[in-house]
Amino acid sequence: MRRLFAACLLLCALLSGAHAGVMTQASLAKKFPSPLIVGQKDTELPVWPIFKQEMTSTELIAYVFESIDFVSLPGFAGVPVNLLIALDPKGKFLDVQVLSHHEPVFLEGYGPQPLFNFVAQYKDLSLTQNITIEKGTRKNAKMDGNNVRIDGVSKATASVRIINQTLLTSSLAVARKKLGFSGTHDPDQIARLKLAYFEKNSPADLFGKNMVAHMSLANRDIEKAYKGTAGEGLDPEVSAAPDDMFIDLYTTLVSVPSIGKNLLDGPSWEKLSGRLEKGDHAILVMWGGRYSITPEEFTPGTSPERLTLRQAGLPIEMRDLDLDLHLADGTPVTPETMKVFRVIAQSSLDLSKPLEFSLNVKREKGMVYPEIIRIAMPYKLDVPERFYDVPAGDNKTWVSIWKERATELFILAGALGVLSLLLLQQRWLTANARRFTFIRVSFLLFTLVFIGWYAQGQLSIVNMTGLLQSVLAGRSLSFFLYDPMTVCLWAFVAVTFFIWGRATFCGWLCPFGALQELIARAARLLRVPQLRLRTQTDARLKWLKYVLLAAIILSAFIAPQVTDSLVEIEPFKTAITLYFLRSWPFVLYAAGLVLASAFVYKFFCRYLCPFGAGLAVLGKVRLFKWLSRRAECGTPCQTCRHRCDYQAIKPSGAIAYDECFQCMDCVVIYHSDEQCAPRILQVKRGKTIPIRAILSADSKEPA
Repeated sequence: MRRLFAACLLLCALLSGAHAGVMTQASLAKKFPSPLIVGQKDTELPVWPIFKQEMTSTELIAYVFESIDFVSLPGFAGVPVNLLIALDPKGKFLDVQVLSHHEPVFLEGYGPQPLFNFVAQYKDLSLTQNITIEKGTRKNAKMDGNNVRIDGVSKATASVRIINQTLLTSSLAVARKKLGFSGTHDPDQIARLKLAYFEKNSPADLFGKNMVAHMSLANRDIEKAYKGTAGEGLDPEVSAAPDDMFIDLYTTLVSVPSIGKNLLDGPSWEKLSGRLEKGDHAILVMWGGRYSITPEEFTPGTSPERLTLRQAGLPIEMRDLDLDLHLADGTPVTPETMKVFRVIAQSSLDLSKPLEFSLNVKREKGMVYPEIIRIAMPYKLDVPERFYDVPAGDNKTWVSIWKERATELFILAGALGVLSLLLLQQRWLTANARRFTFIRVSFLLFTLVFIGWYAQGQLSIVNMTGLLQSVLAGRSLSFFLYDPMTVCLWAFVAVTFFIWGRATFCGWLCPFGALQELIARAARLLRVPQLRLRTQTDARLKWLKYVLLAAIILSAFIAPQVTDSLVEIEPFKTAITLYFLRSWPFVLYAAGLVLASAFVYKFFCRYLCPFGAGLAVLGKVRLFKWLSRRAECGTPCQTCRHRCDYQAIKPSGAIAYDECFQCMDCVVIYHSDEQCAPRILQVKRGKTIPIRAILSADSKEPA
């Protein structure tokens, strides 16, 4: 053991000098060769300008920067992903590359290629677009107007969201400083509509209370806007009737209950509400005059060219809902004079900021290749503050992940509540051996299938090393919030440390532990020979997991690169996260450990698991010796010790809580008139045991 521990220390020391490189002008020149020229690094902002040589002129085509210089959002190993980003002067991504990362699933899980494919989707996208991550395996982004959907990576949802947030946050920081951007696209910083709030108003009241934006333009107003341009004097109708109405335009956010319920009739409001997803908004536009928002060439269900919406300098797409609606007075919403447009939730429309509309007008000059002259007539719509909630200032994009996984978290919370009640009602739980076995096996199946394979809630030593490396580097721990299942499980485990120690997680909530125990139970049913190691050998092997834990923790201090390899001692990623779909050495290793548990009860958990060792150390804060024992336990009775598959009961009868997995088999024996020797003896003698005596005996444990 000492030699192994020394070897781990030596390996860490040899590799401690390695560190991530920093981009220089010379290294960038290799990535952006001639005719591109890499300029000098900016003196105020850590960016490099990229120029393109065109004959005798030099054109600025991009700014290149490393994401880590602007945002240090740790990944699941506690180390931030570092991206090389090339952003053109209009906010378009010319290139995105991964410089370094320590994401476990992209190291020896899937390998790095899925990560490279993911970031490659950002090329040619823009900060002015609404980028949404979906599940899938495409390598190219799918565009729908101003909304873009890119594919995530299965089993790496939280990792790709962290990478997406890193890319957008760092790019927006550069865009604000260098490109004149003023907006933000953090979807969890926007104000949200109060769906339950309603106030009764007549349609006339809505206009009087500024809930409807109004813009009226005569022909002369449009001609005035074209004055001094190539489009001046091109519209004969303007000259013939300058005072006639060009457009009388009304715009309102009809998805606000206090507006929509008052402006539309009942069936129309219900129909509109049924077409809107959570977070969507609907904009009702009404107009009169000679200029129409929907000309003859307008296609229903598409975005209008003549009316556009922006917010904080960034475009927001609105698309025709093509609904047959009626106003409160029965007037139909006809496409000639009225339209309802939808703004999807992913567009991140912020109700606390003005909705900046533009009426777009164009004129053509010439016949064969006409010159197009456009003008924009802007106006704004403000949503009253009482209709929305403003989020707390410290909200981050992880909030949306928690909302998406609300159902899974609800199920987990219910399961943890049930488990707590069962463990608190220890006597009822273990009084009947058959009932206990059914409950335990059922919960282990839930842990393996739901918590592990479905919800990906396998806690790991990576959680500990990620925490440690983030603390050492002075980074935020907010990366944990991108994985709500992990946060909730850790919160529960942290509380139960004080009550039951490490055993609650290791014995009931560890998916890989559940897999091993279920395999062991199946092996016994199939009468597979069981190997029980000698007590001395078992005790020595149990120290191995503490040696592995020490090596991993030390590597996190002095050689983080080595940590990525050492944590692979855990088969969790292979067996639980990736369903054994991995390169054959890892599958062989994980399958071997599962097979070993069929012969040696929970072999990995007892002898090799560094995470279990870490929990055992942390479990020292346990306040209670909560497993029932008798004065006769150990002296003279050794029944429980011989039947303990974990070999966690000392000859004295005391429980070795650091090695106990809370299987509670010994407690079942304790309450059994057929298995517990002291109870059998008392029954034979015709004695009964008062409940009070049993409860007082529960607290006894020999020194």
